[in-house]
Amino acid sequence: MSRIGKKAVAIPAGVTATINERMLVVKGPKGEMSMPLVDDISYTIDGGEIAVKPANETKRARAYWGMQRTMVSNLVTGVTSGFTKVLEITGVGYRASVQGSNLKLQLGYSHDVDFAIPDGITIKTPDQTTVEISGSDKQRVGQVAAEIRRWRKPEPYKGKGIKYRGEFIFRKEGKKK
Repeated sequence: MSRIGKKAVAIPAGVTATINERMLVVKGPKGEMSMPLVDDISYTIDGGEIAVKPANETKRARAYWGMQRTMVSNLVTGVTSGFTKVLEITGVGYRASVQGSNLKLQLGYSHDVDFAIPDGITIKTPDQTTVEISGSDKQRVGQVAAEIRRWRKPEPYKGKGIKYRGEFIFRKEGKKK
């Protein structure tokens, strides 16, 4: 029995949810998002809540139950408040800036890295060593953050590179004489 799946997803004020032709459509102040519905799960909207329950007693239905409830919750959260990932850049001369629709990264290479900002994603640089990525789709925000981080992962000796805020970098001791 899924503990997460048992809880219904509350629909806040200003958000509407509809089910039409095996698609769940959620509209809110930050836009409109939709997701395809799985056949093994039944979805019901009543009383300001979206309830997710297994349609049958198969192993696949029980396995999808909690995940589908979390995906519905992410849709509702995305159209109300959105999602944000913060990256921190550490290293001498390493910096980032937004120029038009590109994120310009200086990461110690012989050239600057220009990262094209995808549609539906907002990138801000409050200072030269912080990059804030935000959007309504949790998966896309995380994917963009991972692609930016891939340009210079943090190294274990000095900790130079791009890391998530709050990420712990395991530090190694240098070579002994």
